[in-house]
Amino acid sequence: MIEIYKTFDGVLTKIEKPEAGCWINVVAPSESERKYLTEEIKLVPEFLKQALDEEESPHIDYDDDYDQRLIMIDYPLFHKDIANDITSLQYITAPLGFISYNDYIITISLHECLELVDIKSGNVKNINTAMKTRFFLTLMLRMSQRYLNYLRQIDKLSSITENKLHKSMENQELIQMLGLEKSLVYFSTSLKTDEIIMNKILRGKIIKLYEDDQDLVDDVLIELHQAIEMCNIYSNILSGTMDAFASVISNNLNIVMKILAVITIVMSIPNIVFGFYGMNVEGGIPGDIFWFIPLIITIVVCVVLVIVFKKKKMFK
Repeated sequence: MIEIYKTFDGVLTKIEKPEAGCWINVVAPSESERKYLTEEIKLVPEFLKQALDEEESPHIDYDDDYDQRLIMIDYPLFHKDIANDITSLQYITAPLGFISYNDYIITISLHECLELVDIKSGNVKNINTAMKTRFFLTLMLRMSQRYLNYLRQIDKLSSITENKLHKSMENQELIQMLGLEKSLVYFSTSLKTDEIIMNKILRGKIIKLYEDDQDLVDDVLIELHQAIEMCNIYSNILSGTMDAFASVISNNLNIVMKILAVITIVMSIPNIVFGFYGMNVEGGIPGDIFWFIPLIITIVVCVVLVIVFKKKKMFK
């Protein structure tokens, strides 16, 4: 999908063909669209390949021949993973390529970016496609705020799942906790690399920074730093919670095994006694007419063992 927008009199408007000062938004392009980008728009093929690589890490690249600059960043993405009939809510990160050259701004991604959707919908004020630096910084600010929003959602989900685990140890809740822990790992890695990219941009060598953009750069760095701190805190809390529940599960298993061992010991005594009376011995077992006496003794021994184990708190 390729969409082209341009700001006219402060209003973002969709247009049919690229013009000077426009923004080209590319999402999961087809083969024909990729060919159009490389042949008609003159986009560097390597930049297009990097932007559509799911494993691409944030970095900055520059092509002297085409005079094009690529800034790869990671943005947060909500993901629902379904495996073995168990739904696991996860938050992941996906790469987005921001390319600036001539009079064009190009954004390329494999998935729909909610921040770009907000910009297209007109929900973001003061968007001017002719101002490349301001456009990029506004996009980064919205992404960092999205990180913070998702981190708060992760915190709420972990609290809800923890309350469920207090009531019953179910696999679904444990898998949910594991998914949230993985989400925090993805966020932590992406946030740190995005912060590195912003620090490079702050030096003013990657894209031209204007005096009016300084406050916006500071806001982005503050939001990113806050998101990194929140991610570390939530990750430590969730990791400690998972370790605690692992200990609880192990302790519950030990209790069950202890109870089963006690039951086995108590039940083995009648089996031993009545095993003698079940033997096929010539002439019969001596005193078999008094069979009730061993029975009474067995019952008494079992009761005594139960009382002893009860006092020793072997079982509840």
